[in-house]
Parts: sequence; C-alpha cells; structure tokens
Amino acid sequence: MANANQKAWERGNRDLDRHGPSRERRRVLILCEDEKSSRLYLKAFPYDPRRVEVRTEGTGHNTDSLVELAMRLKRDADRAGRPYNRVYCVFDRDSFPAQNFNRAFQLARNNAIYPIWVNEAFELWYLLHFDYINTGIGRAQYKGMLDQPNRLNGSYQKNDDTIYARLKEHQPKAFKFARKLAKHWIDQGGCNPEVCNPSTNVDDLVAFLNQLAELGVTDDPA
Repeated sequence: MANANQKAWERGNRDLDRHGPSRERRRVLILCEDEKSSRLYLKAFPYDPRRVEVRTEGTGHNTDSLVELAMRLKRDADRAGRPYNRVYCVFDRDSFPAQNFNRAFQLARNNAIYPIWVNEAFELWYLLHFDYINTGIGRAQYKGMLDQPNRLNGSYQKNDDTIYARLKEHQPKAFKFARKLAKHWIDQGGCNPEVCNPSTNVDDLVAFLNQLAELGVTDDPA
C-alpha cells in the first residue's frame, strides 16, 4: 500500500495499476515532449496488434502542459468508450521553471497518469546501456559520449529511427545501471527529479513495454 506521505515521484507504477495482463486488447497512450529521440525509440517496440494498441506521439509540449494534454486525451477516450489502460508522459528536466516540472508530477498522479522523467535529457537512458553514470552532465555532453568508440559504433543523431534496434542487445545492462542509479539517490536520502542529475525512471516504462511486446507471444491471442 502506498505511503500517503510519499512525494509524487517516489511512488511506483504499482500504485496506479494492480491488474495483471488481460486477454482484451490493451490501449496505451505515450506522450513525449520531443518529436525525435524519445518518440522514435519508444514507438519502435514490437507489439502484436491483435493484443496491443500503443499510440506514441511527440507533442512539442513540456512538463505540466504535456500532462494537461494527456488529461484531455484521456478524458476524450473515456467519453468515447475507448479508454486507455495506461497513459504515460515522457519529459526531460530541461530548463523549465522548477514549479512547472514539479506541478507535472502532481497533475499526473492526481489523474492516474504515469510521469516518466529524465534529468537532464532522454539520451541518459541510451548512455546507461553502456556505462554507469552518477555524476551530473549537461545535455550538450550526451552526443559526444554516445559517439565514443564501443558504444553505438557510429554517430548518434536525435532523428535516428534505428536507435531501439541498435541498443536492444544492451538493454539488460541499462536496467542494471538504472536501478543502481536509483539506489544511489536512495542512499543519498531520496531523489527529487527536479534537482537530481542524473536521474530517470525510463526503465519503468521500458519494462512495461517489454511486457506488452510479449503479449501474443507467450499468450494465446484468441
């Protein structure tokens, strides 16, 4: 059971969804603030369309305005009788005012929407496929680090629609390092995503998308 004193970003996905996989076709909405890196990566997960419908959109909205858009789309889907099983908002820390960033978490939790954040940029998740990082870096440094030998074996571009495939074999390491990073902040007394650089919970969303990708493979779709 969730602790009522927990801050919004400290509550895991289990607070919002206690239901196991269903044989009904699952509908998921993922709204990304950017139209390139996170959207291209997240839309590349393979699904059985008989079992899963995932709508992944880059919006140009940010933090709290992104969540407000998700609230509207979620409400519209409910009214149309085609509700989403889950709604996610994916955003970076970026340079937006702290109050906007923190309000996004509160709005999300108040409306059963999952906030997925990265401080500072989504490319942190890519880097965690290769190295453990627990010291703050600016977004300008990410590309140079990804371009280093023995990582992507080629130049990184934000509009690379093959990035999921290029990273897939390293995903177990990304989970390991993301969880180690989360423990690092727990050991420091907890993490407020607005100030903890680097930090992310993208691994929660990726784990869920992996589960969706298995539907129709491990289950009878009939």
